[in-house]
Amino acid sequence: MMFRRFILSLFGCITVFLAAAQVGEHRNDLSIGFTGGYTMNKMDFVPKIKQSQKGSVMFGFSSRYVCEKYFTTICAVALEVQYNNLGWEEVIEDGSNNTYKRDWHFIEMPILMQLGWGRERRGFKFLFEAGPQVGLYLSGKEHLGGAPWDVSKRPNGVVYQYGKDPDNKFDYGIAAGLGLEFSSPIGHILLQGRYYYGLGDMYDNSKRGKFGRSANQTILVKMTYLFDLIRTKGDNIK
Repeated sequence: MMFRRFILSLFGCITVFLAAAQVGEHRNDLSIGFTGGYTMNKMDFVPKIKQSQKGSVMFGFSSRYVCEKYFTTICAVALEVQYNNLGWEEVIEDGSNNTYKRDWHFIEMPILMQLGWGRERRGFKFLFEAGPQVGLYLSGKEHLGGAPWDVSKRPNGVVYQYGKDPDNKFDYGIAAGLGLEFSSPIGHILLQGRYYYGLGDMYDNSKRGKFGRSANQTILVKMTYLFDLIRTKGDNIK
């Protein structure tokens, strides 16, 4: 059911975007570059596990194709491939003095419909972006602290996650965010904030599973540099 909603959301976003981008001024701008930033992740667990935000760096490649200007709105599609260290960090308050953090290494690919308002070539532009994101789990590592390791008093008896790799290595969800872009003859610098809401569960959520939900929830702040490979010609483009 969740995957069906994801596919329908993807199809809806693409359909609306393409429909809006058929009646404006044509653009044919292709840019590529690099991106890097900082993520804060939690897992949405049911039953609940108390957590703090787990921080980590991310980095990757970014590309963007600008296809249309519709009145004052600049329409584009952004595709990124990035490495991210997700997972979670538990807040353990059962008197055991234990600490626990889990690293989950992912390759992620957001495909975002991007709308911009402002200057295209020289100056600032405000950005809104939204679209689907998929991820592939690569590996993981547990960090246990506090001896002796004692799980006998964990709230609700939730201990299934310890020592357990994810049942599902494919992640998917919806990402959305805001940004500010500065463009110049040598390229584009983007400062972006983004939120990712995972729709796929990393652990088995069937009747045999221990969790009803186990999805990533990510806050991302990042900077991107893009340089143009193809640029639309026209003296009227500012």
